[in-house]
Amino acid sequence: MRQLAALGLVESRPGVGTFVRAARTARPVDYGWQTAALGAPPNRTAALSSTQRTAAPDVIGLHSGYPAVDLLPERLVRQALARAARTEIALTRSPAAGLPALQAWFAGELAEAAPAGVTPATGRDALIISGSQSGLSSIFRAVVGPGQPLLIESPTYWGALLAAEQAGVVLVPIPTGPQGPDPDDVERAFAQTGARAFYAQPTFANPTGAQWAAETSRAVLDTVRRHGAFLIEDDWAHDLAIDAEPRPIAALDDDGHVVYLRSLTKSVSPALRVAAVIARGPARERILADRAAESMYVSGLLQAAALDVVTQPGWRTHLRGFREQLRARRDLLLSALAAQAPECVVETVPAGGLNVWLRLPEGAEVSHVVRECELRGVILAPGAEWFPAEPAGPYVRLNYASADPARFAEAAGILGSVLAEG
Repeated sequence: MRQLAALGLVESRPGVGTFVRAARTARPVDYGWQTAALGAPPNRTAALSSTQRTAAPDVIGLHSGYPAVDLLPERLVRQALARAARTEIALTRSPAAGLPALQAWFAGELAEAAPAGVTPATGRDALIISGSQSGLSSIFRAVVGPGQPLLIESPTYWGALLAAEQAGVVLVPIPTGPQGPDPDDVERAFAQTGARAFYAQPTFANPTGAQWAAETSRAVLDTVRRHGAFLIEDDWAHDLAIDAEPRPIAALDDDGHVVYLRSLTKSVSPALRVAAVIARGPARERILADRAAESMYVSGLLQAAALDVVTQPGWRTHLRGFREQLRARRDLLLSALAAQAPECVVETVPAGGLNVWLRLPEGAEVSHVVRECELRGVILAPGAEWFPAEPAGPYVRLNYASADPARFAEAAGILGSVLAEG
């Protein structure tokens, strides 16, 4: 009976009986009127990113932005959710800025990297948010503002480009490489545009996996201070280190020039969308006001569960194992690409993160390669989504943490055959 009801074939009325539903005549529905009512869509918000697509179980999905479930601390997450559900927090609202204990944990993590002589951030400086994407939207609205210029790395995280477009800011691309952007380019862009913020991912950037050199970090921070501006530091891959340790620039700042963003989504669980913004002074209050207006507060149940996971003794053990598994998967994919698709180039071996940024041979049409690979069972993410302006070359992004690593050779072979066919 439950199955019939779920199919809409019968209807149960308590105290009366169960009745067969009247058959409904199928007819075409015309939604054409909405085209005029909605108008032309914005470029980036017209469709989901390629990374958000759901892949069939039998394909090799190298497009995802998340790690596979078997890389996550499943036991810690399940236990934490069960414990949180048994407490009063499951029935009450949390403070707008977040649970104080979780605020203190995020601030303490950043304070551990602060050198002597720098006043570290405190829990009072942290705001708990529901994932870094919502934090980016609030930061761009509150710190930059509609119509104002924002310096941004190129290539960079597609979600930041989307958030910037929704906030109405004007993007000013800064080319970046294996060691980060050229500090002279950053200086020149600030001087020419009058921008008051620079969005960047200095640690294991998405999509390239590159990490800024220490000299670049200090030079960019000095430039930001000189221009009385903000560095919006997105530390999305803090827990995804492979060959290097994270070096947050925010740990060097105690005068409020760095707005720091860190998420637990990729390392704890995509189901626990918990992140934090650490900012000081009026900037913090503006970001908090924007978040409160947007979503009131973050679920206390999710906050409590996330805090439970990261304070368990098994958390550090998980991170060590996570690191080794990411290294093994990365190296396996790189080896498969070198053997099966040697005409492709990996300009930067990722020191952390989840992705390989692959340059296809000159003259390759990315859309054609992506389409042909998908027809043969391999889903790639076209690189154009990561550029704030025209793409600098024919790139695709491959995630080595999501698909079955036993099929990397097969995937690379398919890519190689598509390229060989021209």
